[in-house]
This record gives sequence, C-alpha cells and structure tokens, in this order.
Amino acid sequence: VQLQASGGGLVQAGGSLRLSCTISLRTFSGYVMGWFRQAPGKEREFVAAFWRSGSTFYADSVKGRFIISRDNAKKSLYLQMNSLKPDDTALYYCAAGSSVIMSTMRSASAYGYWGQGTLVTVSS
Repeated sequence: VQLQASGGGLVQAGGSLRLSCTISLRTFSGYVMGWFRQAPGKEREFVAAFWRSGSTFYADSVKGRFIISRDNAKKSLYLQMNSLKPDDTALYYCAAGSSVIMSTMRSASAYGYWGQGTLVTVSS
C-alpha cells in the first residue's frame, strides 16, 4: 500500500490550503484514514480521521477550521485547512489503517500505512 501526500506550501496566517493524499488500496472499505502532523521538535499528533462509517473526527486545535474528506472513486483523501495559524506549521502526513478502533484513533501507532509527508508553513 502506498500513500502520496501533496498540497503543502507557504501561506500567510488566515489563509487556506488543501492537502491531498492518493492511496493505492483496491478498496477503502474497512480502513480508517487520517491526517497527522509533526512540528519541529515535537511529537507527531493527530489532526483528523475519516471513519469507516463516514464519520469524521478532529483534534480540538483544528475543529471548525479543518475539514477531512474522502473520494473513493479517486482513491484520495483530502484535508481542507482554513483560517490557518502559525501554530499549524508542520509536516503533514496521511495515514491508513485497517485495525484502528475508536480508542486508538488518535494514536499514530494504530495506523499501518503512511505517506511521506507534505510541509505546511504558515507565516505570521
């Protein structure tokens, strides 16, 4: 399984970016997809998840500003990021996992497949 993230870049505070992730899975059925991020000197943290049922979940820090979505036909996962802040600066990773459960959804170790990351830099 291969994941390829793209769409990162430099944006001013208050701006928007849309990240994309193409996933080489035959079917998305049974998989939870997620976005994580890692800022310099910090641990990788949960950003958002797209559940098997279609429900979505967000970290409190991005709730109301970011939207995760999925297009099964295009084999793609997206993260629309609005009202960006300098604190959102990080390397963003897409991930997929077939064994993710509710209690582990926010843990990076629960996801078995990862993209290479795309850098988002928000200037003040």
